[in-house]
Amino acid sequence: MKKVSFVIPCYRSELTLEKVVAEIDAKMTEMSQYTYEIILVNDCSPDGTLAVIRRLCQEKPYVKGISFAKNFGQHAGLMAGLRASSGDYVICLDDDGQTPADEVHKLLEKLEEGFDAVYARYGQKQHSGFRNLGSKVNELMTRVMLNKPADLYISSYFGVQRFVVEDMIKYENSYPYVIGLVLRATRCITNVDVKHREREEGASGYTLKKLLGLWFNGFTAFSVKPLRIATAIGGTFAGLGFLYGVFTVIKKFVNPDVPLGFSSLMAAVVFFGGMIMLMLGLIGEYIGRIYISLNNSPQYVIKERFNVEEKN
Repeated sequence: MKKVSFVIPCYRSELTLEKVVAEIDAKMTEMSQYTYEIILVNDCSPDGTLAVIRRLCQEKPYVKGISFAKNFGQHAGLMAGLRASSGDYVICLDDDGQTPADEVHKLLEKLEEGFDAVYARYGQKQHSGFRNLGSKVNELMTRVMLNKPADLYISSYFGVQRFVVEDMIKYENSYPYVIGLVLRATRCITNVDVKHREREEGASGYTLKKLLGLWFNGFTAFSVKPLRIATAIGGTFAGLGFLYGVFTVIKKFVNPDVPLGFSSLMAAVVFFGGMIMLMLGLIGEYIGRIYISLNNSPQYVIKERFNVEEKN
């Protein structure tokens, strides 16, 4: 009998988490061909989420709980849950009830067919305009920087085979990006259509700062394309600058009365100076991440465990 592990990063989900767990219980009771476990990772939530996790772990021995010492982000929560999982299939979903746990059979059917990973695809997302814009930018970034297939829809509700999980958890650098890890491990990925629900309680924990950090982490952790783009831009503008210099010299010879333009000179200096600083900042970001990784900065720090044995 195969086992399914459900991994749920939790943040400000005091009012929704029990409903999500109850929905998983109801669905998996119908699917008696599987055993299952539920792994709840508290990302140092400021509300009563930890108390809910602690109570669920006491009442249900198949529910495991992990609590971080501080907020490390959703992807760190996923990595901690993946490392604590033991299922043949691992299903990752949200804690707010918007990802329908009662449609998990669609993901499991694709995994049974032999796909290595499967992502839920939503016909109409019930997020705010800000979150939908963030999703579109993330879609573009993963396609350009990580070579994601154009027809593959990426979401936070997905399932993977055990061997994919084993490869993902080998990544120990300080900036995990789960989508990049899945794409690094396999290209045998598909989508299934599910219904995205409206949020019943609270608001999304993603702010503009967190979304920007997630995007930047994605394309600097798993791709050198930004550096190549910077090189291409630098070479292009250097060529344009050389041609403009040749044009200026020729124009001066043709018409000696042409005045030298202070405004155009300052505009060029400011523009190219800004481009240089941008490229240096990008290089500095890569170097900084290398430095932090060399210092063995952890992906997360676990403060408490419930029904989870500490692995050496």
